[in-house]
Amino acid sequence: GKLYLFVAIDRTSKFAFTELHAWANKLVAAQFLRNVIQAVPYTLHTVLTDNGIQFTNRSSDQYAFPHIFSRVCEEHGIEHRLTKIKHPWTNGQVERMNRTIKQATVKR
Repeated sequence: GKLYLFVAIDRTSKFAFTELHAWANKLVAAQFLRNVIQAVPYTLHTVLTDNGIQFTNRSSDQYAFPHIFSRVCEEHGIEHRLTKIKHPWTNGQVERMNRTIKQATVKR
């Protein structure tokens, strides 16, 4: 079946933390962030994600509940930034890592 790759990269050290999941939903994304926080020996201050529904609410409704991924960021004092819509190169390090991992693992 299809698997979803979650990737976190430290921009300074280039340390990469990855997980494969059967689903790419907000609960999986929130747990992935918790796992990253536990895996690294330093404090995260900023997380940059795309605008997928696993990372952010699409609704601009001011009364909507905060997204669980944003809540995990807030609990740990992490700023959650989003890439510009339809500009994946804004998150170039992760896009490049995704390509490298895919080339190394996908059957041709």
